Amino acid sequence: MHEPSTLPVIVIDDEPHLRITASQTLELAGYTPYCYESAEQALAALTPDFPGVIVSDIRMPGMDGMALLHELHNRDATLPIILITGHGDISTAVEAMRAGAWDFLEKPFAGDQLLDVVRRGIEKRQLSLENHRLKAELEVQQAALGPRLVGRTPIISRLAAMIQRISQVEADVLLFGETGTGKDLVARAIHERSGRRNSPFMAINCGAVPENTIESELFGHEKGAFTGAVERRIGKFEHANGGTVFLDEIESMPMALQVKLLRVLQERSVERLGANETVPLNIRVIAATKVDLKAASEEGRFREDLYYRLNVVTLPLPALRERREDIPLLFQHFAVVAANRSGLEAPIIDSSGIAVLLAHDWPGNVRELRNLAERYVLLGAAFDYRLDALLEGVSADTQEPTLPRQVELFEKSLISQSLARYHGRVTDVCRHLGIPRKTFYDKLKKHGLNADDYRHSSEP
Repeated sequence: MHEPSTLPVIVIDDEPHLRITASQTLELAGYTPYCYESAEQALAALTPDFPGVIVSDIRMPGMDGMALLHELHNRDATLPIILITGHGDISTAVEAMRAGAWDFLEKPFAGDQLLDVVRRGIEKRQLSLENHRLKAELEVQQAALGPRLVGRTPIISRLAAMIQRISQVEADVLLFGETGTGKDLVARAIHERSGRRNSPFMAINCGAVPENTIESELFGHEKGAFTGAVERRIGKFEHANGGTVFLDEIESMPMALQVKLLRVLQERSVERLGANETVPLNIRVIAATKVDLKAASEEGRFREDLYYRLNVVTLPLPALRERREDIPLLFQHFAVVAANRSGLEAPIIDSSGIAVLLAHDWPGNVRELRNLAERYVLLGAAFDYRLDALLEGVSADTQEPTLPRQVELFEKSLISQSLARYHGRVTDVCRHLGIPRKTFYDKLKKHGLNADDYRHSSEP
């Protein structure tokens, strides 16, 4: 089947007048109807990635609607199938719903009824296809080199390009971003794309290691170096030789230890506690912080010389509120990951769920969004929890955007996702969104979007 100019709807009925009436109704509403008088004809024309819905009569010569339902369900259980039943044939409708039909229409039905059930079915189908695409991306990601940033906004595309470039050069890196923005993921992405990928990646949370043991943890010690040192210990720097050391929450490192770290960075060697010899190091250091280290150094809370030594290449990581258009995509991605890990089916969020996601301020950034997606996979379907219920308590101190602002964010998210899907091709985006080019360009200007930003975007 060729790609329609608008979303397609297949209508199957052996009665010509019903096909004509349904076709006219759908066409006037902006859909592209494809009408067939038999199920066999429709099956022959159906493609695996069909983006629309199917409306079929139950009682037809040859393959009837129930047999068609079973055949389509075996091919793709997410394809919305709407069956048309005879007047008063409730038992057949119930049987169809149990067999997996999306919905049913009882003859005679009004045009508004047809359009309502088709609209809801189309929305479900689009979300299902997006879900399938994300699953495929997840499989590719698992086989690809290192972790991948998820997002389609220009700010994430630029960050991805910087990660790819930085990974190819030997320079220490400072990551700056709020809690939950993905500093660990970015550090691992740099390591896995570098020539050090086959050597150790040592992650150290400077704020989680007790101050009285952190020096030994980092640099190691000799037997008898202090009370309790019953044997030699190789520190994490030495263990990571040839690879990468990731120092998270570097701002929490004690001042006395910052002096020793500066010496390690400058000399590229380490001396174990109680030792008289230094061990040469071939390492890359990636440090991460959620505070302004320059301001901290000016206030005496962080060594100024260490700040300038770390600040060779600085990568700022955007907060989630700075790329709200990515929120629905990220949520669905995390839901797919959680569902695959738990052996569950990934839930599909509708437009009301997306509105809830866009209305939240996400103080915990991507980490908070990931946790919500995991809770939704585990609890949402089983206990019928809605997204807003799962967010209760989390956003109690957050002022929600006004309704006009929520509508604006939702519109911007849809346009951004469509631009990314069609790589900035304006004609395809306008066709997909069903709006004229002038309206489209007006909305681009309103939301500060540029189609060119989506034409050559790349992800690591």
